[in-house]
Amino acid sequence: MESPATFSPASFPPARPVRVVVLGGGPCGLYAARRLVEHPGVEVTVVEKEAVPGGLATSHRRGENFYDLGTHMLHEFDREICDDILAMMGDESFPVELNAKIRWAGSFYRYPLQFADMIKGIPPWTLAKCVTGLMIAQARQKFFPKVPKNAEEALQQLYGDMLYRFFFKDFTERYWGFPTTELSATFITSKMPRLTAVDMIKKMLAKVGIKDSVKAVESALLEETLHYARTGAEAMPRHLARFITDRGGRIHLHSAVSALERGADGRVVAVRCRHAETGVEHRIEADHVINTVPLKHLLGAIEAVPAAVSEAVRHLQYKPITIHGLLVNKPKCLDALYIYYRERIFHRIGDPKNAGLTITPADHSVLIIETTCEVGDEKWNATPAVRDRIMADLEAENICTRGQIVEWHVMHAETGYPVFRLGFESHHEAVKDFLKTIPNLKTTGRQGGFCYPNMHSAMRMGAKAADAILKDCGRPG
Repeated sequence: MESPATFSPASFPPARPVRVVVLGGGPCGLYAARRLVEHPGVEVTVVEKEAVPGGLATSHRRGENFYDLGTHMLHEFDREICDDILAMMGDESFPVELNAKIRWAGSFYRYPLQFADMIKGIPPWTLAKCVTGLMIAQARQKFFPKVPKNAEEALQQLYGDMLYRFFFKDFTERYWGFPTTELSATFITSKMPRLTAVDMIKKMLAKVGIKDSVKAVESALLEETLHYARTGAEAMPRHLARFITDRGGRIHLHSAVSALERGADGRVVAVRCRHAETGVEHRIEADHVINTVPLKHLLGAIEAVPAAVSEAVRHLQYKPITIHGLLVNKPKCLDALYIYYRERIFHRIGDPKNAGLTITPADHSVLIIETTCEVGDEKWNATPAVRDRIMADLEAENICTRGQIVEWHVMHAETGYPVFRLGFESHHEAVKDFLKTIPNLKTTGRQGGFCYPNMHSAMRMGAKAADAILKDCGRPG
């Protein structure tokens, strides 16, 4: 009689790894991947269309120097994530005290704007009318509450009509390129920081029972510690990417998502991406997908999207940004890390040398000049006329002269900011409802969630998406 076979644990084939594909290598996607690669049996692949990781929060090397794609430094608000990033970066990171300003009413003030600064910046009679208007608006909303129909009404309810017209209206409309009446009130509650200068007045009103009914985002702290690196914003995503690949993860750079293959049950079974230069296409099998790329790009990679959903995503627009990186033959250009401007062609300029960026030659500076635009317009194309306007404003602000410009580089962010146009909410809901029908797809972050997280909040969103997948797989984080 034949004896029964004897089995040992080694006789069984090992369990197949859980394959997770992360679309987008910005802070959200990278941090999701960072969370996943620590777990045995999880196979992680990141797909990023740019040649370097980091998305909007990175820098690009041009010549001998790095130019940040905007002003990006690590905050300490999320202590767990901050400590984790600093441990990865080691002594390559260093602390920087916040020193931001706003150019307003002919002078420079600390940013965020404070109550005392506002008194200095507004003529007395205008200030009196602004305060009166604020009190009337708050009282009216308390006794006759009304849901704002658009951003203009939301701002009027928050600050009164006089202060809205004096401080917000013109800048907001120049920034977005359309009237505030066409901007959703949701923008005020999810993006626009509170005007700290008015908080003191509101606290006094609250003592007599008159409180805010329209909420805005909490403003930035006046004093806080940021973290930066000698090579600029590129250091953090570079260290995150190295952490991922050192633990077996894969990162496909310069590769755009071309298709999401779905099975009969609707689940994504594979992601296809194509390298921008070689044209080589990779097929990556997937058990789970975390999306952090713009929703319009995601839906463009999915077959058989219902016509109503395709129409809805067309209404989810993004505001492009053009960034001008200038190498300037001047040891110091700004007396701040960055300055906001309300009446110039640019809305913010950063001087990262003041944060510790290494510049070559050492007696030069780098300026990061940010402008909103539309794809294909004169600001996007950085036409000679636009450069002349930028240069004229730089000279008017005594920042630098034409003769001091050594290099001028232009960078773009096509999907810089989600545009909360009036009525966008229903279109966003239609897209989200459709994506919920794909069981193993999670979409998150600024681009994938069509929302406004700051950098550490975006990384937290990535961590939550990763933790949800780990939980589904029985591997709690």
